[in-house]
Amino acid sequence: MIRRAVLLLLASLLLCAGAGQAQAAGYRYWSFWERDAGRWVYATQGPSLARPSDGDVQGFRFAVSEDSASAVRPRGTADFATICAKTPAQEGRKRVALVIDFGTPSDAPGGESPPAARTACARVSPDATTAEALAAVAKPLRYDTNALLCAISGYPEKGCGEQVSKEQQERPAAEKNSPSDGGPSLGLLAGIAVVVVLGGAAIWQVRRRG
Repeated sequence: MIRRAVLLLLASLLLCAGAGQAQAAGYRYWSFWERDAGRWVYATQGPSLARPSDGDVQGFRFAVSEDSASAVRPRGTADFATICAKTPAQEGRKRVALVIDFGTPSDAPGGESPPAARTACARVSPDATTAEALAAVAKPLRYDTNALLCAISGYPEKGCGEQVSKEQQERPAAEKNSPSDGGPSLGLLAGIAVVVVLGGAAIWQVRRRG
């Protein structure tokens, strides 16, 4: 009975490990946000369609996210007055404050490092979209064939909305370039070894008492 229980536990550990490795963590992309009453709200339109008003604050964050509900917000609390303090108002133009957060090293594609987050004040025509405001202060921009924003100020150099597995997301950057046979992790093997030792000891105790 004990031996059977140990085998079932081992099988469960292996199944859980396989399910965890196969689970997708999300997609690596630039998310678009709007500042509303001092808090970030995920934009309901893309930057090429949104037309901010004079005094609005818009944000972009590069990160790995599963969906809009779990998307990571831009960091920083700078408001319009702070971001556009050195950009005076001009007749026939509007000012849009932009927060550009390039994310963390763990979100970066292999071989790339994120620039420091920054803010910018775009002074553009009254009917300009957010994409046009962004292009005025953060070139070069890169889009894919479906008009998905892929890069701001040239970051990242390649890739666009690619899927990232949980294993890829959690693996340290240095480990990404090391060879791997795709086998069970050291932690999993150690856990299995402990279970086997404990199970063997239990079986030995039962036999000894018998």
